[in-house]
Amino acid sequence: MTELSSQEFLFQRIRELLPAQLSLVDSVAEILHVSSDSAYRRIRGETPLVMDEARQLCAHFNLSLDQLFQLKSNSILFHQSRINTAGYTYENFITGLLDQARYVNGFMHKEIIYCTKDMPVFHNFYFRPMVAFRYFFWMKTLLQHPDFADRQFTLDCLPPQIETLSYELTRQYSNLPSSEIWNTECINGIISQIEFYRDSGYYSSTADMKEIYNALEATVDHIKNQVEYGAKFIPHENPETRKKNFRFFYNRVLLGDNIILVSTDHTKTVFLNYDALSYINTRDQAFCENCYHDLQNLMKKGTIISGTSEKQRNIFFGILLGKIKDRKKNL
Repeated sequence: MTELSSQEFLFQRIRELLPAQLSLVDSVAEILHVSSDSAYRRIRGETPLVMDEARQLCAHFNLSLDQLFQLKSNSILFHQSRINTAGYTYENFITGLLDQARYVNGFMHKEIIYCTKDMPVFHNFYFRPMVAFRYFFWMKTLLQHPDFADRQFTLDCLPPQIETLSYELTRQYSNLPSSEIWNTECINGIISQIEFYRDSGYYSSTADMKEIYNALEATVDHIKNQVEYGAKFIPHENPETRKKNFRFFYNRVLLGDNIILVSTDHTKTVFLNYDALSYINTRDQAFCENCYHDLQNLMKKGTIISGTSEKQRNIFFGILLGKIKDRKKNL
């Protein structure tokens, strides 16, 4: 097989990254501020790319120059989305995830593999008390927003636009074929946060805390229903109308990190969550392929409990629901 030149390799990778509805020529022309004819000559290799043009294209599509020049390097280029950076808000965070979900849904072939140590963020937004608590906790404790410094939690703290965006994010995620890898520690984080607010005196009433626990319990029940059907759907939606797009693995091998691998057509992207809401992502081909291989091995060692293995499914979710019921007894 003839080895591709650096320029050919770059445009091949860009083709893989572009959604099907977008034109390669138009996209390159817009990024480089050149005519369509000039963009076409660069794509064909008739006009060599100058270094600055290659840099612009790599920056736009989050590609590594090491990859472009096919250098052997242990360095990997990651893009950062950090929520506590000045000018970056919770609404930016939700909107960013929603844009990513819509982007992935635009591809014909797509798949998400989500290995989690916490309850995946997309499952937090089925019921209003959970949406409100997540918003308040992240604003007060993680972002330390000055408007929340002296506030106590109430269920009416949720802005309408945040509620709407949160529900839409969950709806978009329900349309994405995905495999999730959980263990029985995955809801410990949210329980610890609820209890921390109790110990800190941040609830305006015990009734509000009970509403959050009721919503968390309903959330776990709803996830269990989705796992039983092997399909994702939002509450009150008929699961029989949904495609089988959900695989769920009970992982007893190790407690990993929050890793999301997104496959679209011929491209893979890995998202690594850190610092609660912040994440980094890369499309580095070698890194993504290695990560995909590791996740496949982890799923082989786990127990698939979606659509089958009723006994194992009841045991797994029984453990999660038991943790919530124990906390509710102490209210």
